[in-house]
Amino acid sequence: EVQLVESGGGLVQPGGSLRISCAASGFAFSEYAMDWVRQAPGKGLEWVSAINYGGDTTNYADSVKGRFTISRDNAKNTLYLEMNSLKPEDMAVYYCHWMGKAVDYWGLGTQVTVSS
Repeated sequence: EVQLVESGGGLVQPGGSLRISCAASGFAFSEYAMDWVRQAPGKGLEWVSAINYGGDTTNYADSVKGRFTISRDNAKNTLYLEMNSLKPEDMAVYYCHWMGKAVDYWGLGTQVTVSS
């Protein structure tokens, strides 16, 4: 059974930093690209960042480029998102996403609140 479990969200002040994680299980994590996607209150899903299976190729939405860093530890089956210089508009539920062979898989998400 595929499981994606996000953690590390919380309350942070504007300009602060946070690292969120996604523990993956039930599939060959090291063989697949992974994404982070977020949903702000009252808005639709927004793709944030992607990383290839080996971790040497990454992509970012313009809204987070230069502030967020995606990474992975294939030995630990874990995906990370380091978020710096956080802005109020970054406040959202952040989801770990794997585009499986026939089905998309999502975690339950972790809430990131940016507020003073």
